[in-house]
Amino acid sequence: MMDLGRYAAEVISAWGASLALLGGLVWWSLRRDRQVRAELEKTERDNG
Repeated sequence: MMDLGRYAAEVISAWGASLALLGGLVWWSLRRDRQVRAELEKTERDNG
């Protein structure tokens, strides 16, 4: 493992926060995609 020196806690916490935010954005995007697709399918069924 690389030596992060005296800033190891800050570096690791910054990486952790970044990964958590990216994971949250991916989760939110996939969830929203499912919602929009379901709405689109419903609209197409109703109008088609």
